[in-house]
Amino acid sequence: MSYDEAIKRAEEIITQLEQAEALSMEEYKNKAAEATALLNYCKAQIDGLSKDLLS
Repeated sequence: MSYDEAIKRAEEIITQLEQAEALSMEEYKNKAAEATALLNYCKAQIDGLSKDLLS
């Protein structure tokens, strides 16, 4: 998965969570966990790029 794909998917999930009136607690938890994993992936990509640029 590319950085752009991960950000797009995370944004989709966040929008769903903001409108989560119909989600069960389990669905909410799963979507929040997926978004967290995607954002951590993106952060790692940015950190890696920063290290490459500084070395």
